[in-house]
Amino acid sequence: MTDTLAVPHAVVPQERKIVTAIPGPKSQALHERRKAVVSDGVFSVLPVYIERAQGAIVVDVDGNAFLDLGAGIGVTTVGHTVENVVSAASQQLQKVTHTLFTITPYEEYVRVAELLAEHTPGDFAKKTVLVNSGAEAVENGVKIARRFTGRRGVAVLDHAYHGRTNMTMAMNFKAAPYAAGFGPFAGDIYRAPNSYPLHDGLDGPAAAKRTIQYLEKTAGAADLACLVVEPIQGEGGFIVPAEGYLPALQEWCTANGIVLIADEIQSGMARTGRYFASEHFGLVPDLVLSAKGIAAGLPLAGVTGRAEIMDASQPGGLGGTFGGNPVAAAAAVAVFDRIESDGLLAEAERIERALRPALEELQRKYPLIAEVRGRGAMMAIELIDPQTGEYAAGAVTSIAAAVAQQGVIVLTAGTYGNVLRFLPSLAISDELIRDAVSVLDEAFAAL
Repeated sequence: MTDTLAVPHAVVPQERKIVTAIPGPKSQALHERRKAVVSDGVFSVLPVYIERAQGAIVVDVDGNAFLDLGAGIGVTTVGHTVENVVSAASQQLQKVTHTLFTITPYEEYVRVAELLAEHTPGDFAKKTVLVNSGAEAVENGVKIARRFTGRRGVAVLDHAYHGRTNMTMAMNFKAAPYAAGFGPFAGDIYRAPNSYPLHDGLDGPAAAKRTIQYLEKTAGAADLACLVVEPIQGEGGFIVPAEGYLPALQEWCTANGIVLIADEIQSGMARTGRYFASEHFGLVPDLVLSAKGIAAGLPLAGVTGRAEIMDASQPGGLGGTFGGNPVAAAAAVAVFDRIESDGLLAEAERIERALRPALEELQRKYPLIAEVRGRGAMMAIELIDPQTGEYAAGAVTSIAAAVAQQGVIVLTAGTYGNVLRFLPSLAISDELIRDAVSVLDEAFAAL
């Protein structure tokens, strides 16, 4: 059975279909052109050049249709080229493309801020600044926290990933490839152990005690402006903290006047079956960072938080030329509408109900899979050699390459490169999930 989503101008059958070698001849020709003019620093994991996309399927210039379990690293959460989002952006494009909100404002920016105030955790008064990217949201969150507290220190967790700007490179756990050779970096960054149940065996309160003691010794609570946490870590390997870990950190931050910032750039916007993953853990952050899925592929990000913290910045201290662009903002409003009209929180839960048992069945068959973890449509498997205990990064690379040849796009992750992560759009059907897992099964069997 083939699902078809009706979107103007391009109807893409919801099935994978490979008709050439991967990459095909047209993609190879484009890649040769690319090598002459695009920096080698911009690396593509799979050099197939995409011509059109819809729902959970992307189609390359050679006509190969791939089942996309990456969604642009969690960006097209509502699906590729979803009708109401395309329509909203197209209509806005014909009215106003740019004025700069800090010069002459417009309603779309205000409406996105209203929706973020409504849907981020906490029932207190909130305000928002819109920017262009996740890394820029992190930078602004730190800047706002420093202004509010009058402190300089920034605390982050092991295995964190926050971006590729100078500040965020310093905040990342892993240097290569994101920071190697790009220094000097921003200072006053303090890193502490996180909760990683598979490897540390600690319950939430014990893991939180370890984190807190480490920060008190290495940084001093009185000197910290903020603690930045990913409720479910992204590039670090979709690490889900032990129950009670995040609320304990929040309690410590509140008691010590430290701003708790939740980096929900990958885990937010309905990805996990909640608007924001913080809700799974009873976490109510002071500031929440949004990006990726918020505008379904158009560049937009935001910092949303307690009004008194957000208002600490002087007029003119926040903003940027393209931040909150009206076309991207219109798309974001349509994304919120889509989440509500199509019940996408429930769809994320449906995806977990289909994907988790299928991955757990693979785990029973293949001892290489040490853990299945995640929430909603944010799932992962970690691979560890059962004989040696070594991180099985080579196996992850081999499997990702093998399934790509069969038309399934998966992403790798983890500090040690030994995690396969699954970020399908919420438009994916159970049938497509079963198809993808069957391809994974074949790749594991052949490994």
